[in-house]
Amino acid sequence: MATILFDSIIYGPIKSRRLGMSLGINLLPTNQKLCSFECIYCECGFTKLVKGAHMPKREDVRKELEEKLQQMKAQGLNLDVMTFAGNGEPTLHPDFAGVIEDTISLRNQYYPAAKVSVLSNATMIGKESVFNALLKVDNNILKIDAGVEETAKLLDQPCSPSYSVKKQVELLKRFKGNFTLQTIFLRGVVNGKVVDNTTPEEIAAWVEVVKQIRPKDVMVYQVDRETPVPGLEKLSNEELSRLAEPVRQLGINVIVS
Repeated sequence: MATILFDSIIYGPIKSRRLGMSLGINLLPTNQKLCSFECIYCECGFTKLVKGAHMPKREDVRKELEEKLQQMKAQGLNLDVMTFAGNGEPTLHPDFAGVIEDTISLRNQYYPAAKVSVLSNATMIGKESVFNALLKVDNNILKIDAGVEETAKLLDQPCSPSYSVKKQVELLKRFKGNFTLQTIFLRGVVNGKVVDNTTPEEIAAWVEVVKQIRPKDVMVYQVDRETPVPGLEKLSNEELSRLAEPVRQLGINVIVS
């Protein structure tokens, strides 16, 4: 089982295949995954609750981020982006909006050309403070992995029984295109059920979702690291590009990685 966890609030910088030279910000516990999904492909594995685990305080995030930016600046290091991801879903942090304010302020002070990115599963966008905070970042990257409800739930295994693609589509429309849609494509077997979001029927349902929410960009990607569910098939960039072609035909920019 994959269990890649970040043991600090600030990590990197690392070369991101999608975003460039990225400084990571982890708002989740440093000794366990904490998420509203249990995705079958998550490099952090499945959630195992650890006694005493806690999220970092806003002031600690700001302090450690500023110290790291000062250090990087003194060393003459380049920085393309500051990315919220870490050990689960960053928007679960109770002071997510405040942390975003601090990060934008520090970015403006130390690396004004750098972008602020958030990788989110979009389960918290119904919370007004989260929605407004995401409107302020440069790269608001939100996930829907399938247009078919059953497939989405097999892939993402949402913790809330009320989760639905239909509900997420309505919430995503509120951004009026000011976000990037992120989708993983894969094939495999989960608990004896075949999961495959690459079939013609699946692609048609996914494209319909894209038509409704009209993101500024669509980011499609593949399994890249060890997964908690074994045997998931990694697709080629050529197949990813082919699957995304109907979205290109809508006039929407597609990023394949």
